[in-house]
Amino acid sequence: MKKIHIVTDSTAALTDELIDQYNIHVVPLTLIINEKSYVDGIDIQAEEFMDLIRDAEELPKSSQPAVGVFQQLYDELGADGSQIISIHMTGGMSGTVKSAETAARASSSDVTVIDSMFISHALSFQVLEACRLAEEGRTVKDIAAALESVRKRSSLFVVVDVLDNMVKGGRIGKGKAMFGSLLNIKPIATLKDGVYTPVAKVRSHKQVVSYLAEEFKKETAGKVIRSVGIAHANGLAMAEPLKKKIEEMGIQVMLTFTTPIVSTHTGEGAIGFMYYTD
Repeated sequence: MKKIHIVTDSTAALTDELIDQYNIHVVPLTLIINEKSYVDGIDIQAEEFMDLIRDAEELPKSSQPAVGVFQQLYDELGADGSQIISIHMTGGMSGTVKSAETAARASSSDVTVIDSMFISHALSFQVLEACRLAEEGRTVKDIAAALESVRKRSSLFVVVDVLDNMVKGGRIGKGKAMFGSLLNIKPIATLKDGVYTPVAKVRSHKQVVSYLAEEFKKETAGKVIRSVGIAHANGLAMAEPLKKKIEEMGIQVMLTFTTPIVSTHTGEGAIGFMYYTD
């Protein structure tokens, strides 16, 4: 029976229940730690990953799925004439979407590849919307247009707790990191249209929670809130009080441990705060 299949990658914040409910096809990325490869979500889980990288001298490397992995999946899913929508993490952080696009061109199946411009829950917002619309019988064109609208109505904040991984990744120098650590600075940034943009610096977990809660109230005032998610890398010191503040407004919040691909960049203690509105 022909249908529209939804494909994504392992950076999406999806529970096993949601994956099963909507029959979502998740293609994992690969992580390389101390010259050993791990398949994200299969060979290694998020919590285990944090233990492995805590004492690593160099940042782990991530590798997008091979073109052939995507093409084989697309060929299988489209063998009966079904269409495929493949939605992936921002191309600004990974070559995953490029691999998917190359595979789509090589595949005999009808594949539409979408760069979500986001990660984590903000990626899953688009994946789940695509699933719901596909179940309603909407066309690929309609779904693609709807996902563009979801993208424009989504917000993502990321807060780094310690600056070690930013030093290892070459984003800031050791001197600046040492100064920031002495002042207990917590950089807050947004990810909009795939671009990482610093927006504030605060000096405590409490100030992080206050800042994000206020931004949330301002941005969502008078709007219908569709979904809210918090992802953390052992960052419950910020994640739990923020979740409590948002839930005190009568809004449900999904709290998850972040994917290793993201925590490689952010380091331990970081959080991501994401939501979208109508």
